[in-house]
Amino acid sequence: MPANDVTMARNIELAVRIGALFFVIYLVAQIVAPFIPVIAWAVIIAVACYPAYRWVLDLFHGRVGLAAAVLTALALLLLVVPVAWLGRSMAEWGTAIAQQISEGALRIPPPPEKVASWPLIGEEVHEYWALASTNLSAALSTADAQLRAIGQWLLRTAAGMGLGVLQFALSTVIAGAMLAHAEGGAAFARKLVKRIIPGTAADFVTLSEKTIRSVAVGVIGVALIQAALIGLALIAIGVPGAPIWIIVTVLLGIVQLPTSLVTIPATIWVWGSQETLAAVLFTAWMIPAGLADNVLKPILLGRGVETPMLVIFIGAIGGFVLAGIIGLFVGAVILVLAYELFRAWLNAIDI
Repeated sequence: MPANDVTMARNIELAVRIGALFFVIYLVAQIVAPFIPVIAWAVIIAVACYPAYRWVLDLFHGRVGLAAAVLTALALLLLVVPVAWLGRSMAEWGTAIAQQISEGALRIPPPPEKVASWPLIGEEVHEYWALASTNLSAALSTADAQLRAIGQWLLRTAAGMGLGVLQFALSTVIAGAMLAHAEGGAAFARKLVKRIIPGTAADFVTLSEKTIRSVAVGVIGVALIQAALIGLALIAIGVPGAPIWIIVTVLLGIVQLPTSLVTIPATIWVWGSQETLAAVLFTAWMIPAGLADNVLKPILLGRGVETPMLVIFIGAIGGFVLAGIIGLFVGAVILVLAYELFRAWLNAIDI
């Protein structure tokens, strides 16, 4: 057989093999795709909780299965209890509001006259507010279509949150299984990285682990701490719908928006409905609670990672914009790894 024909046959065979390989990869991706978010969250939870797992493992004298099971049970408990409390509180609050509306006991104060002077919407808002203050049922009936749309949106949101909680619980269970095989998983990850980036001097697996923990503590951890501080005051003073405002505070902290969007309206409501002493104490608590992230974030974000905090912060926020909460971690890890690869290139390290 001529040499050209042999070369052509080999090229065709190679093309067929590559095509078959990509076809298999495509099928695997399609099969695994529904589980990627759950598995990704499981990896993040396992990495973030690994220090706690090591502590529990020492507590149980190296009994891997028992330590992983106990930590998983504690994590599920921390997930289920707040969700159950939140669902019950929201249901009770919604039922109370609906009962007050049906009995005509809900009173809305009349609007200030300056509302009518607002540009573009002032007269309409003043007219509707005045109607609601005198005849709430009539005001609600005029906005029946809008209220139905809001109700449907709330139902979809609640269903989505319920599905999210179930997925997160499944991810927690999978994370527990991963923790029980943490050493083998870490060895596999390092071997995979060395195959992808042979000869590198940096330990990108360890760097990824530290970045995930840094984001977990510096972004989500700070948001939860701040929401807890603000939530305690909201519940203690009796702000209506406090569980909802706590969730809003957590989300504001995660997306890096000021919690004053919650604390200022709550403070105004307290000064208008509570005694002066209670309002002063509430305000004195809310001011440092609302500013707590400015102190905690520089301390916790980037802790244990040599990469500049600004790189982690930009990666986390950019990832959140692209992929939601999970993007906080994925975006930070990708940008940190890219930063380290860029540094290696600048330093002429052969990678």
